[in-house]
Amino acid sequence: MKAVYITDYNCITPLGFDVSSNWNALLEGKSGVRLHQIIENQPAFYASMIDTEKLNEEFNKNFSKDQKERQDFTRLEKMFLLSLKPLVEKHPVSEETAFILSTTKGNIGLLRDQKILPEGAYLSNLAQKIAGFFGFKANPVVVSNACVSGVMAMAVAKNMIRTGKYKDAFVVAGDEISEFVISGFNSFQAIGTEICRPYDKSRDGINLGEAAAAVFITSEPEKNEKFSFKITGDSAINDANHISGPSRTGDGLFASIRNAMNEAQVSSEDIDFISAHGTATLYNDEMEAIAFNRMELQDIPLNSLKSYYGHSLGAAGLLESIISMESALKGILIPSKNYEEQGISQPLHIIKENQTADIRHILKTASGFGGCNAAVVLEKALN
Repeated sequence: MKAVYITDYNCITPLGFDVSSNWNALLEGKSGVRLHQIIENQPAFYASMIDTEKLNEEFNKNFSKDQKERQDFTRLEKMFLLSLKPLVEKHPVSEETAFILSTTKGNIGLLRDQKILPEGAYLSNLAQKIAGFFGFKANPVVVSNACVSGVMAMAVAKNMIRTGKYKDAFVVAGDEISEFVISGFNSFQAIGTEICRPYDKSRDGINLGEAAAAVFITSEPEKNEKFSFKITGDSAINDANHISGPSRTGDGLFASIRNAMNEAQVSSEDIDFISAHGTATLYNDEMEAIAFNRMELQDIPLNSLKSYYGHSLGAAGLLESIISMESALKGILIPSKNYEEQGISQPLHIIKENQTADIRHILKTASGFGGCNAAVVLEKALN
């Protein structure tokens, strides 16, 4: 079977507009989560939001007047374009290049006060706009499956390349915070009253976040690549439990992990690090703990990045995968911020401070509304 590799990546978040600035902020324990007044005449919410003024400044600096004047761009579209630009500049786009866009809500902000659905709100139009800007020749593919979208997009790229029709792919994932998104999660009483605390006894809900992330995936890595991570296994399973609540027994996540590890031909002893979903809601964190224990992964170092970035929906899985790969390259594990006392029924090896580690195999998981679960195994190429 043809091997498929991630050889380049980039991200745009409240902690920085490239990977190195994000990594340095994480090492210092910085969080992008703070109080924001999002809904008029409503209390402020803890969330991680990109500064619009800085976003516009970076966009204006990175794109020419001619490029910007061709059409108007939303905040989210600017995030997508900025995250993709460094990758497209380094890796040529051909007829054999796939383009995959991952998002949960897309340009949802365009719906505000509208009686007719704007064209830009269609996810297919959003993907075509971004693809057209960079001259992608293949029809873009949209992956929108709640909060597992970012992880699934990598899997879709891997499987598209393995068909032989494509030799490489660009995957971009992103979502922004809007009044609609905040209102939806608030209606479930899922939003925390402070910076979130994944897996902790005192956790009381999520913080929402916004980000964009992009990776370049190829079956033909160049010899001079600075790094490469093989996508060795993936799986997505729906537990069909509830519109918003996960299976109490972790069936869907357990099956996703089992299938991904079987494809990757690794055992629990081979996994060096788990980048978990860890939303800090009561049911999600408990379900994950059960699933990891069922797979005998309870002793593997694990973190959640939600206390740094909030939950960036369709971007979360891709962004957290990028940080995981950076961890493997640097040999440093980032702690699960704000974790103090175990608040789950089964033990996990939750990272509490920066620590050195030799990381070769990464397990990345995600779960979302509608009972969706996904897992991917990444293997760092040996020098």
